[in-house]
Amino acid sequence: MNTVIIGMGALGLLFGDMITDADRENTVFLMDKERYERHSKDTYRINGVEKTFNLANADSPDSVPFETADFVIIATKYNGLDDAISMMKPYAGDDTVIISLLNGIISEDIIARTYNRDNIVDCVPIGMDAMRDGCSVNYTQKGRLQIGIRQQSQQGAFERLRAFFDTAHVPYESVDDIRHAMWNKFMINVGVNQTCMVYETTYAGALNDPEAFSSLKKAMQEVIELASCEGVMLTNEDYENDLKILGGLNPEGYPSMRQDAVAKRFSEVELFAGTMLKLAEKHGIDTPANRRYYEEIKRIESSY
Repeated sequence: MNTVIIGMGALGLLFGDMITDADRENTVFLMDKERYERHSKDTYRINGVEKTFNLANADSPDSVPFETADFVIIATKYNGLDDAISMMKPYAGDDTVIISLLNGIISEDIIARTYNRDNIVDCVPIGMDAMRDGCSVNYTQKGRLQIGIRQQSQQGAFERLRAFFDTAHVPYESVDDIRHAMWNKFMINVGVNQTCMVYETTYAGALNDPEAFSSLKKAMQEVIELASCEGVMLTNEDYENDLKILGGLNPEGYPSMRQDAVAKRFSEVELFAGTMLKLAEKHGIDTPANRRYYEEIKRIESSY
C-alpha cells in the first residue's frame, strides 16, 4: 500500500516504524525541502534499535515513488496542520484514506475543509508514552489507535483502513462511538498535558503531587461538563479509567506538551485550554481551571 506520513515526532515515528517494517518500499515520510535537507542523513533509533526511513522532499515529486497515496497519516503538531494539508495535495486521490494523529477534537473537521469527509477516518491515539529525544524515540507502552466513523458514508474508508492496519500489524481498536472516544482522550490531554507543562513535572508528578493532581482533576472535570453541552456523555467512570491509563505509563516520562516546553517550542495549548475556552463561551459556562492553564502556558511561552 502506498503510504504518506507527514510528521516525524514521537507518534509519527512510532507508527511509521510499524508501517515501514510492513512495506518499506511504498512508505515515505513527506516533508518540506528545508526539513528534508536537515534530516535526510539522520540515523533514527526506536527503543535503541537503529532504523532507516524513506524521506521525501515535497518540493521534488520524483522523491516519492508513487503518484497517488492509498493512505495519508498526518502526525504533525497543530501548528503544522495547515502545511500538511497543502503538502499532501499532489498525492491525495479520490480514494485516499486520511487519518490524523493530532491531539484534540478538531483536526478532522479542519482537514475536511479541503478533503472529502467520507475519506477521513476519525482516529484517537491512546495509551502510549513515546518520547522523542533528537533522532531517538523510546517508549514502554506503544498504545493503540482507536478508529471509528461518524457517518455511514465513511464506511468504505474505514474498512480499507482496518485491512491496512491488519496487514501492517498496527495496534488498533474499532470504536462504535468515536466522538465519545475523542472527547475522552481530550479529557486526558487537557488534564495531564497541561499539568505536566505548568508544574514542570512527569506523569508520576502529575498524579502524586497533591497540588498538581488537584489542578489536573479540576481541568478534567470541566471537560465532562462541557462535553455534555456538546452532546457527549462523559462520566466519572471515564475519568477514573483515564487515571488508570495514566498510571500505567512510564512514571518518569512526560507528554508532548512538557516535551515542547523543555525544548522551548510553542505548545498545543490552543487545542486544549484554547478549545475549552471557546466552547465554554459558546455555551455560557465558566472553566476556571482551563482558563488558568491557558494564561500560565501563554506566560511560559512568552519567555521563549
